[in-house]
Amino acid sequence: MDNFFRYFFQDLGRVFRALIEVFVAIYDFLYYLFNFKLRFDIIKAYYKDFSVLEMVLLVVVNVLLVGLIIILCILFAKLLRKIFRRYIPAKKYDEMVRQVRVLQRDLMRANFEKDKLLSMRMAQLSGMTVEDNSPGLMDEENPEAAGDGAPAGEYVENPNRNTRWSPCIDPQESRFFRLTAVDNFYKTSYMLPPYDNNVTLPEFCDRFRRFAASRMGLYYDIEMIRYFVASLGTARIIILQGISGTGKTSLPYAFGKFVQKDTSVVSVQPAWRERTELYGYFNEFTSKYTETEFLRAIYESNYIKDPSMVILDEMNIARVEYYFAEMLSTLELPRREDQVIDIVSATWDNDPCLIVDGKVQISDNLWFVGTINNDDSTFAVADKVYDRAIPIDLDSRAAPFQCEPADGMYVSTDHLLALFEQAKQMYPVSAEILDKLDELNDYLIKNFRLAFGNRIMKQLGDYVPCFIACGGTEIEAVDFMVAKKVLRKFESLSLGFMKDELTRFNTYLDKLFGKNTMVICKEYVEHLKKMY
Repeated sequence: MDNFFRYFFQDLGRVFRALIEVFVAIYDFLYYLFNFKLRFDIIKAYYKDFSVLEMVLLVVVNVLLVGLIIILCILFAKLLRKIFRRYIPAKKYDEMVRQVRVLQRDLMRANFEKDKLLSMRMAQLSGMTVEDNSPGLMDEENPEAAGDGAPAGEYVENPNRNTRWSPCIDPQESRFFRLTAVDNFYKTSYMLPPYDNNVTLPEFCDRFRRFAASRMGLYYDIEMIRYFVASLGTARIIILQGISGTGKTSLPYAFGKFVQKDTSVVSVQPAWRERTELYGYFNEFTSKYTETEFLRAIYESNYIKDPSMVILDEMNIARVEYYFAEMLSTLELPRREDQVIDIVSATWDNDPCLIVDGKVQISDNLWFVGTINNDDSTFAVADKVYDRAIPIDLDSRAAPFQCEPADGMYVSTDHLLALFEQAKQMYPVSAEILDKLDELNDYLIKNFRLAFGNRIMKQLGDYVPCFIACGGTEIEAVDFMVAKKVLRKFESLSLGFMKDELTRFNTYLDKLFGKNTMVICKEYVEHLKKMY
């Protein structure tokens, strides 16, 4: 034991002595700093022999010491304030809880009143009168299942809804305030609008462009409108990217106004990291579900036949593959009935009607549009997001133009989807283009080690016919898809050492597809050469 004690004294003893010396040094520091009598006695012993310069230095030194004392006192006061602030008496805590519950109840009541006013406004725009207590025709004895040809003005029961068609529930009694308010509106006040299901895709694109210009002061080239509309027949996710002020958010917003179903705008926040940011969560403290605009839009789309959109504004201000990962995977499922999102683990008796087994269906009339700004304040979007979406670049605003005014229109999603399916039957990708794409694929593998994926080929096979049906040409559609879906992958290469290969690639495009036919691809390659 003697050896151990000697070791302890030699090793750990020094550590503890040093620790004690730290506290002693702090005590000595504070003692001498605040011992004004000792300091005054020392000054009296020396100041009589000071010169003028030394007297000035004496004053400066003491001013600095006073400043140091003031700073230490302020920091100590802040520390005490933080300590006492954390302690809240039980009575005051209970009062704070009561006030929070009152505020949440008032907020839910205000949201309910807002939804009622919105529903009344929608009814007025449709040319009908809304009565809050109207039972409508949506009862169990007289359910109306209307298709595209259903007369306007009839109540419609969604065939995919829960079979439980209960009477209206006071939203304040449900844990889903906003979704229950949606139920009540569609149970009592909603009437099927008069759909114009004779419109063709070229007419639809032209009228949409004229509506945006004449009614909203938004000007887009007809090619941009065709890119956007053809994307609806290709994918459920559309990405609009470019510099600020080019109309990325305005385009889908104007589309919602055109089809007379307002687009929901969700502003992405930098702190978003997981699914609850989109779908909300159950608050154990209030026993209420914190609903989001994103969830409300998904839920409401199951009641209607109109094409609906949700804008994820500045979607890459947070990492898309974090908060949107579940939706990316869900939309890839081949069976529509499997495309659902989990909301709650167990259902309650007064839950909204369309929540079945804790899940909400993602309707096929809903598209997700993300806007992207590529700058230093945003994150790069992963390939898994781009691969599942149709990216469209808006790099400039179209010049204003004069046109015949156009009004909005009602068109059902079933009719739009039927037009897209008809286009795929009438305008399949030609065998000549498919052969050229195979050659391009071999060239990219050999020279850049890049290849077309099966998903890209499927999207190209869907997009090209839809674009042709909108009034474009096959080579324009192929040019667009190759540039946005294939050449975009060039950005992952070390292009600074490949400028000669890029120049040869542009020459190869002219040789394969015809001189100056792949305009978008060549412009993109030239842009990459300048960037790198």
